[in-house]
Amino acid sequence: MDRMLQGLSDYAINLVVKKAKEQAGKVLILMKDRFSTIFSHDNDSMPRVWTGKEDIKTITKDARTASLRLLAVMAAIRLDEKPDKIENILFSSLMEGTVTSPDPLASITWEEVPPENTLITPVQCKSLWRQFKAETEFTVTQAISAQEAYKQSNSWLPPPWAIAAMVILGFNEFMLLLRNPLYLMFLFVAFLISKAMWVTMDVPGQFQHGTLAGLISISSRFLPTVINLLKRLAEEAQGHQTPESPGQQSSVAFQSFRNQTQPSATSSIPESSVSSNVCVSDGGIEYSSPNFTQRRRNTKT
Repeated sequence: MDRMLQGLSDYAINLVVKKAKEQAGKVLILMKDRFSTIFSHDNDSMPRVWTGKEDIKTITKDARTASLRLLAVMAAIRLDEKPDKIENILFSSLMEGTVTSPDPLASITWEEVPPENTLITPVQCKSLWRQFKAETEFTVTQAISAQEAYKQSNSWLPPPWAIAAMVILGFNEFMLLLRNPLYLMFLFVAFLISKAMWVTMDVPGQFQHGTLAGLISISSRFLPTVINLLKRLAEEAQGHQTPESPGQQSSVAFQSFRNQTQPSATSSIPESSVSSNVCVSDGGIEYSSPNFTQRRRNTKT
């Protein structure tokens, strides 16, 4: 029984060592995959979009830290689970750039690790890290370029040198505006019209789908927008509709008063006992009957 257990244990150890050596031969590919996963995805495992708000330096450091930790794990076989200093040596020499004498990565063995358990020597780790940084530098450069392109596409201001050139070359025009206030008024009106057209046509939203698509959409909507603005200005110039004349208002008031008073009069006084006449005069409405005379004046609204 013990012999069988020992055989199973030896077989398991040999299998683990074999698989570990196979993965150690592909450690550079595994490191680049780990770097790409962390660098190109956020904490929710969603693809990262470089909008200019991300700290590329911090993201790059986190991705390289994860890759270096993977290299430290693959550097040796640890079946006995004894602690070692491989990770500390790699981080101090490769990430932090600490220079010590002698160089701990100039050796072919790890401290406190038997040679038979060494999969990647310190010299190989240093060479792999240098190659890893060279092959992942292009990814970082692409991210920086994408971030700069996004900032430029969402910035409507010209470069600083262009602003300075416009100020210097446009000094004469600026003085001309100061000497002729009518030009300022004309520019102010033009600014208001341009602002209204800008908001109506949603110019920033049109350019989100590309420059060419935005120009085509704006050119097709320019003339209808101008016509709508002119119609609105014409309607505002005409003002509101003319109010009703006093004669029409008094006629409407008379009709409403008549509809309200006739049911109440007939319901409170029996038809057999009272006969009434209605007379309309300039002063109002007069009700006459044998028993009483009621006079009520309408107020003109």
